[in-house]
Order: sequence, then structure tokens, then C-alpha cells
Amino acid sequence: MKNLTVKKSKLLIISFLVFLLQPVYMQSQQVNYRTIKGKIKDKETKDNVVFATVSVMNSNVGIVSNTYGEFIIKIKDSLNAKNLEFAHIGYKSKIIPINDLKEKGNIIYLDPVSVSLDEVTIRPLNAEEIIRAALQLKIKNYSTVPLNFTAFYRETVQKRKDYISISEAVVDVYKAPYNKPFEKDLVKIYKGRKGSNVKKADTVMVKLVGGPYTPLLLDVVKNPYTLIDLDYINDYKFKMENVMSVANRLNYVISFEPRIENDEVPIFSGKYYIDVKSLAITSVEFSLQNKDREKASKFFIKKKPAGMHMIPIDAKYIVKYKETGGKFFFNYARGEIDFKCKWPKKLFNTYYKITSEMVTTDRTAINVKKFDRKDVLKKNTVFAKELAAFNDDDFWGEFNFIEPGVSLENAMKKYKRKFKRKNK
Repeated sequence: MKNLTVKKSKLLIISFLVFLLQPVYMQSQQVNYRTIKGKIKDKETKDNVVFATVSVMNSNVGIVSNTYGEFIIKIKDSLNAKNLEFAHIGYKSKIIPINDLKEKGNIIYLDPVSVSLDEVTIRPLNAEEIIRAALQLKIKNYSTVPLNFTAFYRETVQKRKDYISISEAVVDVYKAPYNKPFEKDLVKIYKGRKGSNVKKADTVMVKLVGGPYTPLLLDVVKNPYTLIDLDYINDYKFKMENVMSVANRLNYVISFEPRIENDEVPIFSGKYYIDVKSLAITSVEFSLQNKDREKASKFFIKKKPAGMHMIPIDAKYIVKYKETGGKFFFNYARGEIDFKCKWPKKLFNTYYKITSEMVTTDRTAINVKKFDRKDVLKKNTVFAKELAAFNDDDFWGEFNFIEPGVSLENAMKKYKRKFKRKNK
């Protein structure tokens, strides 16, 4: 696995830089649209359903619910849309006419679906053979033509429970074909904003390097070296756990964990969700398993002050794909890392949480072209440096975005008040 050290260490990198403010942001053209807000819950337990997919049927438009199960979706009048579809792993998909939904306050209940292994016809393959087949069938199950995505991207940095940085943007993505492994995805910013809340007493400024490229690296079908590829599949052991419903399609649930300890590269455990009929990978959840977390910091830290130890406590990732017309498309990815910051001769540690997520809100295969080099966001950029500060109540206009959590929303409002006072 040593040959993967350089590639796999790109998964998520943190650096320590000074926060900057940029003076302008792009404006969007006015479009008529309808906004629908609500919350998605489990019908039996009444628990929030997080990261559920909300899609406009017969279109490529969609969004996901946040960590509180909340969603907001904006539907352009030009779509002539009739229905919304709500879907999540382990639940029966639900279709609701748009005219039956209010502008806000909608509560959507999803019915959990339980499928026993002995209720379905299991292929005469073991779990590892199913994983191998899924990786080998990517050209059949995923796009072999380039695509243009519109996506919403957000990254946040928290110090304990306080948000110290929020950066988010609508981005354009050139998604390279899955049959061309060496052709890279490209990103350019269409519209974005940021806020920061750094105290003068803070000795560390935490910044995420890579921006929107970070969740794109989590596309483990396009970039199998990020997690498990065919060359290193023997380094992991697999187990058939269950069969579950994903968007009303049966999926194998196959867990995996490393066979041996190896602190020289990131190693993970998690679950693959694989469509029973097509053997397409529909979702993957995984987390860091390296036991020596002090050594594991080298996978994530690009730059830090001398003498300081930044130790990853936990690192969790999720990627989801959405089926349309028999093909599966990158839909959502999220990475979340918790760090402990230790200083010599200091009694107390400081804790940070760094999160980045991306959801594709629209896509097209028509007239797709690579972006001009001058417009492309560099992969080693500090994303927050490219954006302007929060100062607009209706900043996103007709664009879809992930509904912020309650605490995040409060953090944004708090920063906005500071910004307005500063500019009076």
C-alpha cells in the first residue's frame, strides 16, 4: 500500500493561514422560481432523516436535507415541475405533488423499509466478489461522456462549538467521464460568500486547502485510490451485512475493514451500498481506522506552528450517487474531521471540527466543454480567500443550497451584524 501514500494523502488537507476578506462577489440573473422548505422525519420514530435526497421529478434538479433533516429547494417556473421525490437509504421513496406543499413548514414522513437477506435472491458471490464486480462495472453504470454540474459547496471550521469560519458557493463542475481515469474534474466559482469570527487571542487560524475538490475526491468510483481500488482490495476484508432499499431499489450492504494495521497510509472501515440489479455503487460511508492518530496527522496537516500537535480524533466521510435513466451520477459528498490541538506546557487542549460538503443541484450533458484555464479553481487553493463576506439576506436568489443548521444559521446572522457595524 505504500505506493498510495502520495495519492491518498490528498483526501483532506488542513493548513493554518490568516483569514482574509475579499470585496466583491458575482451577481446572478433574476429568474422566477418557487421555494419549498420543510423537514424530513422517520414516520415511526419521528427522528430527523439527515442527508435525504429531495429531487424534482423528471429533471436533474435536487438538493439534500441537512444534519437536522431540514431542506429548502428552489424550483424554477421554466421546469413546469409537478412532483417532488424524497429518498434515503433504508426508506421507501415518497412522491408528493408540488401543489400539495406549502412554502415552508412542511413535515415529510418517510416509511422505513426492512428487507431480510432470505427474502431476496442473493447472487452466488461472496461479498468481496460483489465489490470487485462493482468496481469493474463502473463504465457500464456511470457516465462515459463529460457532464457539467451545478453544485452547492460549503466548508466550515468550528472551535469547540463556535463557528470560526463559514465559506460557501454555487460552483460549476466539469465532471470527467468515468472511462477516462486520468482526466480530472474541474471547478470554477459562480457565486460565493464567507464569514469569519476569529478572536485576537486565537493563536491558530484553521483553513481548509482544496475547497470543492475535496468532496470530488470522495467520488470513490471515479477515484478508487481514495478508498479501495482493485489493486489493493486484498488489504481489506468484506462481509455481507444486509439488503436495504435505496430509492426503492434493493441494495446489498457490505461492510469492510482493514486486514492489517498500517500507519503509513490512511486506512478505513465502513459500508458499501451496491444496487442488487446493476451492481452499481450507490453510496459509501467510511471512517479513519489508523490507531496511531499522531502519525495519522501527516495525512491531513499541510502546515502548522512549530511545537504544536494537531491530532485527528475522528474522520468520517459519505458519498452518494443518484440513478437516472439507468446511469448513476455523483450526487452528494461530505467529509468531517475532529482535531485535538495540543501545545507544549499548556494544560488544556483545543478542539476543532472541519466539515466540507457538496451537493449537485443540476446537471447536463448538452454542449459540455472544459472550462478556460484562467477560470478554473486551483486544487491547492484556500477556498475562503476567493470569496466575499456575508452581507445579503437573499444572496443565493434562485440557486439551490443546503439549508444551514440552526447553530450555523445563528453564526451567520451574528457575523452579518458585525459586518454591518464595521461598514457603517
